[in-house]
Amino acid sequence: MKLSNHFPRLISIVAAVVFSIGPPAHAATSRPNIILILTDDLGAGDLGVFDHPYLKTPNLDRMAEEGTIFTDFYVASSVCSPSRAAFQTGQFPARQCIHSAFGRRLIEQGRMPVFLEPDLEQVSHALQQNGYATAHYGKWHLSSAPKNHNNEIPNPSFYGFDDFKTYHTYFSDVTREHHFIRGGDEHYRAKSSQKIIDETLAFLEANPDKPVYVNAWTLIPHATLNPTPEQLAVYEEIDPDPSDFPYHMREYLETIPPDELKERMQIYCAAVTGLDDAVGHLLDGIKEMGIEENTFIFFTSDNGPEDNFQGTTRAGVGSTGELRARKRSSYEGGVRTSAIAYWPGTIPAGVVNDTSIVAAVDWFPTVCAITGVPLNGADVDGENVSDILKGSSRQRTKPIFWEWQFDVRGPDSYAAPQLAMRDGDWKMLMNPDGSQVELYNIPQDPEELKNVANENRARVQSMEEQLLEWKASLPQTPEPSAYLHNFDAKPFRSEYR
Repeated sequence: MKLSNHFPRLISIVAAVVFSIGPPAHAATSRPNIILILTDDLGAGDLGVFDHPYLKTPNLDRMAEEGTIFTDFYVASSVCSPSRAAFQTGQFPARQCIHSAFGRRLIEQGRMPVFLEPDLEQVSHALQQNGYATAHYGKWHLSSAPKNHNNEIPNPSFYGFDDFKTYHTYFSDVTREHHFIRGGDEHYRAKSSQKIIDETLAFLEANPDKPVYVNAWTLIPHATLNPTPEQLAVYEEIDPDPSDFPYHMREYLETIPPDELKERMQIYCAAVTGLDDAVGHLLDGIKEMGIEENTFIFFTSDNGPEDNFQGTTRAGVGSTGELRARKRSSYEGGVRTSAIAYWPGTIPAGVVNDTSIVAAVDWFPTVCAITGVPLNGADVDGENVSDILKGSSRQRTKPIFWEWQFDVRGPDSYAAPQLAMRDGDWKMLMNPDGSQVELYNIPQDPEELKNVANENRARVQSMEEQLLEWKASLPQTPEPSAYLHNFDAKPFRSEYR
């Protein structure tokens, strides 16, 4: 299946309403297994099924053909840590002062907490407390550490995970078996997706009588990329041409010298195909276990693709498709990703939903609705979109908000205003001081080429009031409770190893 003409709907979504959400009657357990595959820096136009001209992703293409594609899936930030925090909490990350990737510089400046607050109710807490076996495998990056404080950083067990094995971690109060070790292998990143999926399958096998929730968060295709020779061989003959891509992407690729572009494209495509191989291993694994029709898999990315400023092995050629800008920008290419929802027999197959707006903050309330787990008063910004997963094409009832306080890499056209909001067809961006007001009708102008603010003053005034009200509600500095604690007293559980 191919998406042409920039993500058209291939099959009527209305026809899919006959499907209903909920575990099939013959399931081994009364509630479904749930796996969130969150990739790192994958573009909205990457994957073969999204019309990438070179990428070979047969397993993800198959997953899309047997599931539903959401072309208007929005993450909560254009960079890693705040985006991931939103999946966990159902909140816009600015509410927790998580504005960028966790790192010591911003912590020492008092602009970021040291970690995502573990006492905040999260999706993994809710499921763990209601009978689910829970695990996190792969990238973490929901904490950092000031110097000499690693022992005061909570590990994933404090976030409701029974088992975990992670990359990008700063806690040191757990054994080495809970960290993925590079082991001197220069291709460890290229092989990391397979290791994450191996752990996921092992956890499913260890819990045949309990429903399972797993975060499978990959390192790929985040830099630095170093595919194996076998992965690179698949793309030995490609000769990339910028004219094979839509406008914004074509313009971007034309800035890269042809010889360098070829090398970058080979490296990037090889890395993503390695990720695709791992997804195929997961699909085969759940089928062999006989749990295919009782396992809900959601596949997406944490933000848009990286820019080309950091050298060839950082690739920088992930495709945004028709969308403007890239990682670190609040224009569409930075915060809009495509997603695949897969649950055979429950989620409609062969459907492309290009009308419903779904967001990362919806993950927590939607998972609770699917599993019958109560939110227990969790203060979430998202909404339950399980009806959209089952085939409804309704519009969401809540707007989506973004705040980005830092520099944007790339040309001036990527430098979006600090605040942004999507409500229905409309997206507005502006600075807190009222400058640089931009308004786009996204269905009509997904490339964000025509600012129609002057022609829609009433709409601009209404959205401006909402944006500034939301901005005023945000904390200015992290809460003291989000700094350092003594986390040595609570042991993690290891019976699943």
